[in-house]
Amino acid sequence: MYTHVGINVTNLEKSIEFYSHLFEHEPVKVKDDYAKFLLEEPKLNFTLNLRDEVSGNQVSHFGFQVKNTDEVMAQRDRLNGLRFTTRDQMNVTCCYSVQDKFWVQDPDGNEWEFFVPKEDTATHPGGCCSA
Repeated sequence: MYTHVGINVTNLEKSIEFYSHLFEHEPVKVKDDYAKFLLEEPKLNFTLNLRDEVSGNQVSHFGFQVKNTDEVMAQRDRLNGLRFTTRDQMNVTCCYSVQDKFWVQDPDGNEWEFFVPKEDTATHPGGCCSA
């Protein structure tokens, strides 16, 4: 079973480039107005759908939970090496846990986080789940 996420994008070429780097995989299908990534880890069917315009981020955010802070930092360093702008949030309380994370945005402003929850908390501060 694969989780499926389809997003609208305004520049298919830039989005394919971004997501190829983010996922470390090339799309398995590319058409004039569509691209499909099929990832085995995590099992994800992720599609890009070309639109004339996109108005804002249609979801809160996307993300990858990883095993430890070293993996968070390795992913951040990898994306920084590809000249993507990232923003760190270390030891932040979010979603009822203390987390180490960073954020990166795709060409249309969709936010992605790489994070590791370190310990549970009783609070979920408003606005913590965004870059």
